Amino acid sequence: MSKRTRVLILGAAGRDFHNFNTVYRGRDDVEVVAFTATQIMGIAGRTYPPSLAGALYPRGIPILDEKDLPRIIKELAVEEAVFSYSDVSNDHVMALAARTIAAGARFTFLTDRETYIKSRVPMVAVVAVRTGCGKSQTTRFIIDHLRAKKKKVVAIRHPMPYGDLEKQKVQRYERLEDLDRYACTIEEREEYRPHIESGNIIYAGVDYEAILREAEKEADVIVWDGGNNDTSFYKPDLLVTVTDPFRAEAARTHHPGQTNFITADVILINKVNTAPEADVRRIEQLARLMNPRAVVVRADSSIELERPESVRGKIVAVVEDGPTLTHGDMAFGAGKVAADKAQVASIVDPRRYAVGLIAEAYARFPHLDAIIPALGYSGQQIRDLEETLNRIECDVVISATPADLTELVKINKPILKVVYELKDIYTPSLVSQLDKFIP
Repeated sequence: MSKRTRVLILGAAGRDFHNFNTVYRGRDDVEVVAFTATQIMGIAGRTYPPSLAGALYPRGIPILDEKDLPRIIKELAVEEAVFSYSDVSNDHVMALAARTIAAGARFTFLTDRETYIKSRVPMVAVVAVRTGCGKSQTTRFIIDHLRAKKKKVVAIRHPMPYGDLEKQKVQRYERLEDLDRYACTIEEREEYRPHIESGNIIYAGVDYEAILREAEKEADVIVWDGGNNDTSFYKPDLLVTVTDPFRAEAARTHHPGQTNFITADVILINKVNTAPEADVRRIEQLARLMNPRAVVVRADSSIELERPESVRGKIVAVVEDGPTLTHGDMAFGAGKVAADKAQVASIVDPRRYAVGLIAEAYARFPHLDAIIPALGYSGQQIRDLEETLNRIECDVVISATPADLTELVKINKPILKVVYELKDIYTPSLVSQLDKFIP
């Protein structure tokens, strides 16, 4: 056998595994010596198991912490490092490239063409330029519309495999009990619960070839519900890229959201009802410059707080979707918008009450000053979130995470939930583009 190229896959428990499965697994000219992990606390130190890695890796593949990158490259004699995660600035990518090259390895990317899996049924892919743009509400809107046309629709969600990878190979969600059956984290519950409550079937896991073949058995149409701003794992027949006017420049500053923007069939500008018009127009300008063939669609994100009259004049704490606040770089989300709309007296600064891993998150993400990220990737994070919320001196907790916090934590004060849905009220509409695709 000729010498195998020693490859390191730089990841964050998602795209990295997909790149391995579609490009490297089974190749006798390449040896993937390790994965690295970043962004999510506690996902390093695991092993990609032999059952998923294949016969060439009888001991599996180690998953190491990216912070040790130069040492890993030297000790494992890495020849090539393949960048394989999302929602990072272009500056971050090039800084990582510099560290990799300085340590003596090539820095490379895979193309979508190399990693796409082709569906046997029509595929709508929903992606974004940043995490927190509104992919999930867009996906649910598309599914609702297609189901109204009597189509059998199945969603497949971008991976969030933060636990036992072998058990997470193929997951199918249809009932709320499935969230406990698969021991879902808060982030997973944020994504899966709204689908289940809407009557949708959703798949996720680690092996996306196996996942797709199972989903095809019960679908007329499949909708890819993307994660972060990653590109689709599947070759789309219709690609919808969601943008956020509050981060209007993301289409040209972040990877791989810029790729999604350039390749979109439909560019959807969400949150038009709450964003400055100048920022909405900026995205339209970028679309004309970067992807003039795309149809640009505006949409509102309707934000509703249960019993808003009960919090008027009250002191509140606000919990938001975790990834949107952390590596999404947003200082607030739908919860703060709902609190301001309800005319609360004030929003508590939660930082002085934070404990453990929640306090560490504030140190790591200093732009968070009035909002609590719903972090729950591990049992310890959930316990620290519970203690932090119970320590806060306020009248009410406003929760804008789609997960039901009351299922996971016991809070000593009332919790009011925020829901947000896509409103397709402009011309051209998203519906008009879907109807061209599937009459």
